[in-house]
Amino acid sequence: MALVSGYHHLTLCTDGVQEDYDFYTKILGLYSVKRTVLFDGVIPVYHLYYGSRNGDASTIITTFPFRKPAVYGRRGTNQSKIIQQSIPVGSADYWVDRLNGKGIGATKISRFGITRVAFAHPCGIPHELVESPADSRPSIVNEAQGVSAAHGIKGIYGAAIAVFDRSAMDDFLGIGMSMKKEADSDEGLMFSVPNTGGPSSIVEVIHESNGPQGTWTLAGGTIHHLALNTGNEENQLKLKAHLEGLGFTDVSDQKDRNYFKSCYVRSPGGALFEIAWSVEGGWALDEPADQIGTTLVFPPWFEDRKQELIAGLEPANF
Repeated sequence: MALVSGYHHLTLCTDGVQEDYDFYTKILGLYSVKRTVLFDGVIPVYHLYYGSRNGDASTIITTFPFRKPAVYGRRGTNQSKIIQQSIPVGSADYWVDRLNGKGIGATKISRFGITRVAFAHPCGIPHELVESPADSRPSIVNEAQGVSAAHGIKGIYGAAIAVFDRSAMDDFLGIGMSMKKEADSDEGLMFSVPNTGGPSSIVEVIHESNGPQGTWTLAGGTIHHLALNTGNEENQLKLKAHLEGLGFTDVSDQKDRNYFKSCYVRSPGGALFEIAWSVEGGWALDEPADQIGTTLVFPPWFEDRKQELIAGLEPANF
């Protein structure tokens, strides 16, 4: 029995906070789900969450905008490469037109026989909107930004990971994470994430043997981790033990992210994975459920540093 069901969220490190917020909300039509700060270390950096109006798991993209501290990474191989979200079948042309019309260069491409729209975040991280025929979730409707149910993003499709060795991820994804290999071609490998709603979530593995090694730190311009949803603590701890038993011993202890609990594991292909589950109350722990993502909130353990952190954050108009 699989201990994960779909994605929980995807996290990347970006550049300017304003361009990041505008990109995900005004251009892609996602909602602000939470505005808080980086919980690790001492650098004042926003942690922004975007997704469906209610912040449903598997819709969440989170970002750390690193322009003010000026910490930047290097995109390369042995690193997560592309952020992917699902869109309704037949809506690729709409998104090509919308993105280009808003100054985001976008083109229609195909991989594994699936139509997708390729473009980039303003900081350069590649993104794709994928016409996923297996995704039965409703679209995120944001009429204020002109995005309707016919075209709206459904949530996370997955991510593409660039690797030196295309076979390096087989045991980790297949045996470790109970994913099924759906495709193996010169375009790469495709694994489906276990999902109670069917094979609508994907990890793609792309062979890039000649590129530079990508950085793994929290640093602007790079994807930091891919979070899979264990649903509860019992599954999380069982999966942690399972991975360690297979020899994937680079698994962190559980970390408290306030809204969810997380463990992190570095995969053989370099990409960092997280296994996470949402705590009771979720996003409404520190904001009313109908007002999530509207205020800047801090975890209880940062209460004594609140003013210091606010003073160090990059100005933004949310």
